[in-house]
Amino acid sequence: MAKSNKKRAIVYSNVKKNKKRAEEITKIKGYTIKYGYIVNEKEEKIDEVLVSFFTEPKSYTMENMCEINSHGGTMIEKIILEQCLKNGAELAEPGEFTKRAFLNGRIDLSQAESVIDIINAKTEKEVKASVNQLSGSLSKKLYEIRDALLDIMSDIEATIDYPEYDTPEVQENEIRKMLTKVESKLKNLEKSFDNGKIIKDGIKTAIIGKPNAGKSSLLNAILKEDRAIVTDIAGTTRDTIEEYVTINGIALKLIDTAGIREAKDSVEKIGVQKSIEEANDADLIIAIFDSSKELDDEDYEILKLIKNKKSIILLNKNDLKNVIDENNEKIKNASENILKVSALNKTGLEELYNKITEMFNLNEINLDNELLITNVRHKNIIEKAIQNVKMANEALLNGMPIDIITIYIKQILDDLGEITGDCVTEDIINEIFSKFCLGK
Repeated sequence: MAKSNKKRAIVYSNVKKNKKRAEEITKIKGYTIKYGYIVNEKEEKIDEVLVSFFTEPKSYTMENMCEINSHGGTMIEKIILEQCLKNGAELAEPGEFTKRAFLNGRIDLSQAESVIDIINAKTEKEVKASVNQLSGSLSKKLYEIRDALLDIMSDIEATIDYPEYDTPEVQENEIRKMLTKVESKLKNLEKSFDNGKIIKDGIKTAIIGKPNAGKSSLLNAILKEDRAIVTDIAGTTRDTIEEYVTINGIALKLIDTAGIREAKDSVEKIGVQKSIEEANDADLIIAIFDSSKELDDEDYEILKLIKNKKSIILLNKNDLKNVIDENNEKIKNASENILKVSALNKTGLEELYNKITEMFNLNEINLDNELLITNVRHKNIIEKAIQNVKMANEALLNGMPIDIITIYIKQILDDLGEITGDCVTEDIINEIFSKFCLGK
């Protein structure tokens, strides 16, 4: 897409009795579609098109806009674009139209950020959470908090101007109560990020184990396709493989790692080290063991690696004679979540999904009744605002002059303004929209 220019653009259209006429875009009624042809400077037809017109302020950007719908195809689109550029159009920058919608006041900054989240969404729940934010659910909550802060400011100013109406002690108690309510609302938003992060980023899940324990077979079973190579040769997987799968509307980022064992060469050593790093960085570790063989030193090292981490132990190859089971003390000490599966026969997978659902409370995430913070930038700002609320309360407790509290409140207002865009630098705006794809 391209930015419009003040230069008048001409669309060549067919009208009654096949007569031809040129129409100035500025004179075309909004919410209309014109049928005709895009022509070059020699009035040669380029393509048969439909052109949609939107007049300010009733458009996405609150500016005059038009969209050209051609027959498609790389070459014809290239020719039409070149013709637009010849007539004064400019190429759109990343996030151009959403940025204009924000700058023109149609949406705030948090709503603008939700657009890229919608585009990048991997699950229906992520789409729904992003659409909720686009509709203004977060903005509404933040403006409620802002109004409460402004009420506190008004009370403080009234106390300063008319000290005879309330004693300082009464006034300070009221302000403290109001600040406590604000802090509670901010903490609820902060807490929602735990579920919001799961919705947006999914659950990073590392599948670890010795070579030939069944890691790749498990990945293939979950994906229901042969994504990873499976052989009888130990150490087939030398690098990590990443895939997404959805469980209860939540994305699981599955990482099939190289087998963890004492490396025999430098390449394998790198793979093993990367596997350990992925495990340490994961939200969930699925440690898989061959239950048809006795545990050895390498297995014990894996058990040490997952101890005190969010993990599930899978005793694989349940279709064979088992020599270890879930009652093994060393296994029980490493994780309380132990399941028997057969990756080859695809049994035990439903129990695995249920266990993940239980561990991350996925059934309790209700987007119909819950506002979720999904953006790390928003979370960090809210944490800063909470800290300023605490400092304001501490100032009151320490007997600081009541007008000093306004300094903290103004800072909290500025903090929240960074989310809505009411108080944000140009650098931050440019950074946010640089993450958008062209034109969005």
